[in-house]
Amino acid sequence: NKRLDEWVEEDRLDTRKIQYPRRDLASAATTGLNTPKKTLTGTTNSRPSSPGLTPDPITGPSVLAALQQKQQKNRKRKLDHTESKSPPTQEDEGRRASIGSAIGGSMGSLCDIEIPPLITQQQTVPRQTGSLATHSDDHAITRIKNMKMIELGKYRIKPWYFSPYPQEITNLDCIYICEFCLKYRKSRKCLERHLQKCPFKHPPGNEIYRKGSISFFELDGRKNKLYAQNLCLLAKLFLDHKTLYYDTDPFLFYVMTEYDARGYHIVGYFSKEKESSEDYNVACILTLPPYQRKGYGKLLIEFSYELSKFEGKTGSPEKPLSDLGLLSYRSYWKQTILEILIALKPQEGQEKPQLTIKWVCFWLNEICEQTSIKKEDVISTLTNLELINYYRGQYILTLNKDLVESHRKIMEKRKIRIDSKYLHWTPKDWAKRGKW
Repeated sequence: NKRLDEWVEEDRLDTRKIQYPRRDLASAATTGLNTPKKTLTGTTNSRPSSPGLTPDPITGPSVLAALQQKQQKNRKRKLDHTESKSPPTQEDEGRRASIGSAIGGSMGSLCDIEIPPLITQQQTVPRQTGSLATHSDDHAITRIKNMKMIELGKYRIKPWYFSPYPQEITNLDCIYICEFCLKYRKSRKCLERHLQKCPFKHPPGNEIYRKGSISFFELDGRKNKLYAQNLCLLAKLFLDHKTLYYDTDPFLFYVMTEYDARGYHIVGYFSKEKESSEDYNVACILTLPPYQRKGYGKLLIEFSYELSKFEGKTGSPEKPLSDLGLLSYRSYWKQTILEILIALKPQEGQEKPQLTIKWVCFWLNEICEQTSIKKEDVISTLTNLELINYYRGQYILTLNKDLVESHRKIMEKRKIRIDSKYLHWTPKDWAKRGKW
């Protein structure tokens, strides 16, 4: 999940050696014929090439400038179109007459002179951001990474994607973020002064789980709005399709931390809606890059399903999932379902447990009740694993030895698990508006 400009730096590119395609070669390639074209002798019809028209190198700033220039042209066309429909006012006629008299009568009639459009009040309004903002042509600029480096605690991390931090912050070489309250500062000196005054050593909210050095904190997006907004800005640096920045009231945030002598350090988080009409138990999930590939992602997923067990219902992540999120969820579903199927005991008179189609329907409901995974996700996992087979006139579930052996090796490495005995949490009925 890397960008091209992270693999190849700009100073390693030699733009002088770029050969741009020729029109005659392109037309020959499309027709499939390499017939040589006629060459005109003599210099009567020849035209010298324009001096100084060399193509610009393809770089990040040039792409950004081209996008901004295109947006200005589109806005100018829209304004010209609206002005052509509306009749000219006396002020516009006076402006045209004064310009026409200054230029002179040799320029033709006054109607042929184009007046630049006046700046309207709508252009001065800043661009809206957030989950409720309408997506316009400006979203093309947000695809370009706008920050070079962030410092969070003892880690320096290169961002992956765009995040709507303030403009005066994004121009700096490095942004310093407090790992306890997630406020951002311009320099290390400002961060040191902030840490002397920062009252937090853990995320604000209620600690609902603690086992060893791992803790989970529950935050209300309405009561802890500033922390939730800073958390969303930080998460957007590593999530491509995230659109929630400021409207955090309808969401709950569950922050996973790792404890040491200095305090509780953020590892990752997931958010969920207070009221979900489609039984989503996760809206957005992220493990910070320094803590990835250590089992914390599956721990976040397991904790979200543990909360669904306490609520007494099945849940599923909000679709569509990102690439890394889809891989993590498929891996978790596979390990959880195989763990239940391998633990099945054979019936009387059978050497191995066999699941026919009747037992498959029964065990689908059992798996959903034990794991709180939605039935659609269980069926898709069994289909991807190719466990359902047709044998002697009926459908059965089969597990081969290679699959069982690989599952056991993976489960031996997975040492961090959620223990429900350490979860102290009571679900709330958010349907009542007073609970908000």
